[in-house]
Amino acid sequence: MITFPNAKINLGLNITERRPDGYHNLETVFYPIPLCDALEITDANKTSLTISGLNIEGDIEKNLVVKAYRLLEEDFKLPTIEINLLKKIPCGAGLGGGSSDAAFTIKVLNEKYNLNITEKQQKEYASKLGADCAFFISNKPSYATGIGNILKDINLSLSNYYIYLIKPNIHISTAEAYSSIVPQKNEVSLHDIILKTPIEEWKNYIFNDFEKSIFKQHQEIKELKETLYKQGALYASMSGSGSSVFGIFKHKPILFHIPQEWFSFIDILK
Repeated sequence: MITFPNAKINLGLNITERRPDGYHNLETVFYPIPLCDALEITDANKTSLTISGLNIEGDIEKNLVVKAYRLLEEDFKLPTIEINLLKKIPCGAGLGGGSSDAAFTIKVLNEKYNLNITEKQQKEYASKLGADCAFFISNKPSYATGIGNILKDINLSLSNYYIYLIKPNIHISTAEAYSSIVPQKNEVSLHDIILKTPIEEWKNYIFNDFEKSIFKQHQEIKELKETLYKQGALYASMSGSGSSVFGIFKHKPILFHIPQEWFSFIDILK
């Protein structure tokens, strides 16, 4: 069985408070975008994972796809399988590629082997793998709170717009992203701002709290965002904790020149 795990972008990201467990509560809007990996699961004599496309380093057993399989294996009698993963979503980009692969693994296993796991239960399993994994189970625009695991549907469509996505050749660790964050609760929720404010005005009200400190350390990312606005973006932002940057355009933008050493991925999505 083959499926195509997609990426997401964050529309706004506010860090609202530090939790006693050391994590941070936040609010953001997850929006799915049509940039996809390809995931194939077939029966096999032993369980294995083969990765092609973009390179992923690290122990195979620590890959979220394998972790998703092992998680369900604890509660269900699953056969040994062969997993083939074609990576197109850049890693370390704030696009949720690994989380999406894990969530789609849960969905495929559920369908392929008739496990009869409800959507709610799938989200519970996914939440054990990562804060944003549960989003990819329902995979529709969502207002997220908590650590990104409390989801509420939001009536939002960007289908009439183009998304210009750039992944600079820069890796930003989670520790680096959070190092200079000062949590602060906003008087108006991001949910209400998104729904009540025209997209042309989002740049005045919707912000990613990670940008302030990350832009100081990585001037190129700041310049990419500024360039997107110069090219006519209605709204531009870094996604998640970075380092990808996206711009939302009313009309299809023209690919502009960016020094090759600045980026590892660039595309226009509709």
